[in-house]
Amino acid sequence: MYKKLKLIIIVSIIFTSSSYSQRYQIYEGAFENLSNINSFKVEFNYENIQVNGFESEEDFLKEKMEKRKANPEKAENFRRDWFSNRDEYYNPAFIKYFNNYFKKGERKIVVDSQYLMKVNLTWIYPGYAIEPAKLSATIDFIDTTNSKKLLVIHFEKVIGIEKKTIEVNEYERVTGAFEKLAKNLAIQLK
Repeated sequence: MYKKLKLIIIVSIIFTSSSYSQRYQIYEGAFENLSNINSFKVEFNYENIQVNGFESEEDFLKEKMEKRKANPEKAENFRRDWFSNRDEYYNPAFIKYFNNYFKKGERKIVVDSQYLMKVNLTWIYPGYAIEPAKLSATIDFIDTTNSKKLLVIHFEKVIGIEKKTIEVNEYERVTGAFEKLAKNLAIQLK
């Protein structure tokens, strides 16, 4: 009985740790290519983002606006906020979390650097009041002097950092997913 329990625990630990280690995949390059680089400028790309359960981002927006059609102003505000929240909340949250992770400034996102960190958002699940948002992104690290890709890494379905309260506002849940994406990246770059 004790041996079976011990075996089950060991298998569970191995399975859990291997599933977490598969949360990212290197498509090109290696972390070693970034070893002597401590600052990056950042660019966020939302062009090809897919929304969970929808054929396109536009289909998602149409449905959300349709649900609010009784109040056209509220519908338009949802659409406007869907895009404006990127610059107002999501991108700054990613940058702040990344920079704060490196307490001694070992790595940081700055306004100007020859090295570009291009965050290509590929998939989003905005979550619900009691469920965190999730993101998938492919991040390219590029030496802009010669356009050489040093590292291309993909993070799959990163679960947002959950707050201690129920997050009614969608932007708060999605902000948590951007913070977690920054954390997962920073952990790999440490």
